[in-house]
Amino acid sequence: MPQAIWNEFCPDLKYADSNDLIREDKYLWLETLFFDLDNTLLDFNRAERAAIAKTLKSFHIAPEPSVLKRYSELNLAQWKLLEQGKITRDQVKLRRFRLLFAELNVDVPAKEAAHTYETLLAQGHYFIDGAEELLETLYGQYRMYLVTNGTLSVQKGRLKSSGISRYFEGIFISEELGYNKPGREYFDCCFSRIPDFHKETAVIIGDSLTSDIQGGINAGIRTIWFNPSHEKTSEIIPDHEFDSLMKLPELLSHI
Repeated sequence: MPQAIWNEFCPDLKYADSNDLIREDKYLWLETLFFDLDNTLLDFNRAERAAIAKTLKSFHIAPEPSVLKRYSELNLAQWKLLEQGKITRDQVKLRRFRLLFAELNVDVPAKEAAHTYETLLAQGHYFIDGAEELLETLYGQYRMYLVTNGTLSVQKGRLKSSGISRYFEGIFISEELGYNKPGREYFDCCFSRIPDFHKETAVIIGDSLTSDIQGGINAGIRTIWFNPSHEKTSEIIPDHEFDSLMKLPELLSHI
């Protein structure tokens, strides 16, 4: 626990650093929060729909709802393959468009479409309900870091547009680190860049079971699944679960 917080809540007790707070191999304090970005704090699905619709229009393809839905499915499938280490990030960027255009039977260069799409996606943002209020509430109470698998240029643009970088002590974008969630190497790289870090005081918060929750499990830290759609899971089990960002401060206070 930071000394300033200790002094506020325990004014009559001598300050104890993290090493003094271990009992039965567990820390008494939750100190470090790792937040996912897309569909946890920023509404990626909404931003994606807007960007892909504009991209398709620029190549004279009607952005019908069925086409937007299919792109989203193809895109998600490529990111899953990346998480599994089966394809590279550059392949993700191109394959989703090549597959879509092949299904639509249109002759559009995937590389040009990918560039247009990423440029548009980086230009704006939409917040998940309660995200700004949540960050304002938690700011100063915990050490907060952002962990995201998104493309570097896109994520930097969206973070600048949203203005939420100021809440975080560090921002770890997978393309910049050279590793992806849920790989342990990604988290080891993050942990190595955080001074006086202890896994026992950390938790990851995110909407993806396969990326965030499995990543936390692989890294040996606690996990909190943001599950606003009340999906069911039987294979990847989070330590905690919640369905609204406004419920998170109360949940954190009881962990």
